[in-house]
Amino acid sequence: MALVAVVLFSHNVRSEVKLESGTIKGIYRSAQLEGVVDFQLFSDAYNAYENAANRSKSLLTIIDYSKPSTEKRFFVIDLDKKSLVFNTYVSHGVNSGKKTATKFSNIVNSRKTSLGTFLTDSTYYGSNGYSLRLDGLDKGINDNARERYIVVHGADYANESFIKQNGYLGRSWGCPALPENLSREIIDTIKGGSVIYASA
Repeated sequence: MALVAVVLFSHNVRSEVKLESGTIKGIYRSAQLEGVVDFQLFSDAYNAYENAANRSKSLLTIIDYSKPSTEKRFFVIDLDKKSLVFNTYVSHGVNSGKKTATKFSNIVNSRKTSLGTFLTDSTYYGSNGYSLRLDGLDKGINDNARERYIVVHGADYANESFIKQNGYLGRSWGCPALPENLSREIIDTIKGGSVIYASA
């Protein structure tokens, strides 16, 4: 009986893993992310989404800092509708690198980008205009996001014109800054409990 139980348990575990993998691949393909978002990155982001406490939206934002700032590396995916909602440019911190971010930090005043899983909160008007507060969920990695004032906001240096003039996207003090013509729409879409996963 014990051997049968072990075999059944092992089979169930393999089935669950296969089902989960199938779910991730199904969303990935339906959202037409092949060639747009690396599958392993999407899989990692999806698992972070599944494990994020207090999330209240089916939206998953992925920031791929392994790409240079001259590429559109900010992706908003609707997991329920299995669709890519936004894909645009996003800045990294001035002390994280020039064209590509290579240094990351959780330290106040480092002016570097933080990686990991974030949960979006409320909006406000600040020195960078309409902005979105973020809570870092990874201890020691990004949990100082509030104290560092790491927020999503629009910026006049986060656009294609800046890239054409300088060869790289303008940089922030650590915030994921977006093109001004899209920032409000994106913020209003992802605010209030959606997951952002930043990786490099």
